[in-house]
Amino acid sequence: MRTPRLLYWLTAYYVGLGALFGAGVWLVPGIRDFLPVGGVEALLTATPQSPLDPMQIGAARVGNFGESLMWLIIATAGALLAALPVSWTYMEIRERGDYDQSLVETIVILPMIVTGIIIIVHNSLALAFSIAGIAAAVRFRNSLKSTGDALFILLAIGIGLSAGIGAVELAGVMSIAFNYCFLLLWMSDYGAQKEGRRFLRQEHGQSAPERAAPSETAPDDAA
Repeated sequence: MRTPRLLYWLTAYYVGLGALFGAGVWLVPGIRDFLPVGGVEALLTATPQSPLDPMQIGAARVGNFGESLMWLIIATAGALLAALPVSWTYMEIRERGDYDQSLVETIVILPMIVTGIIIIVHNSLALAFSIAGIAAAVRFRNSLKSTGDALFILLAIGIGLSAGIGAVELAGVMSIAFNYCFLLLWMSDYGAQKEGRRFLRQEHGQSAPERAAPSETAPDDAA
């Protein structure tokens, strides 16, 4: 069974990323002021006078082009690093011939796109309405094979939103919580009932792509 091995690699991946981040902050103490982290604290503690008032989140201490470029690169990379394990989980629970490769690529790329969009509309209500109009004109369509696939798309959007507001730590927590919870539920077959429909699973003895029914043969000619 591959799922326990995936849990092992996920643990090594997250621990390695955490160690690299901690080492970077320890070696360069002042760098934390220019990283896209801390957005969760700003969201929880900010008290705007009006719902339309902008909130300075994440990039408030960025003061020049070099710092803003570093902030943007780290935020985009953080979205990518948080989304990659989610794609591994999706590929794990799908049979190789059953999952849609375009959806796997969407899970990886979508968070980076959302990160860029959030940075563009940051503190600008006019730009937000402009982006909404563009999104309405260019509609995203993808036929999902299962309603559960929407969970992965929703998580990818959440990761991108978190990185875009300077809360890469939230993107990491969402990725960790989703992957471990989902895989543990998958391994335990939580909520399964006899003769019930199994989420993202194939019935015993059923092949991944169902073959088309054979065409009806012509009746034998009369003797």
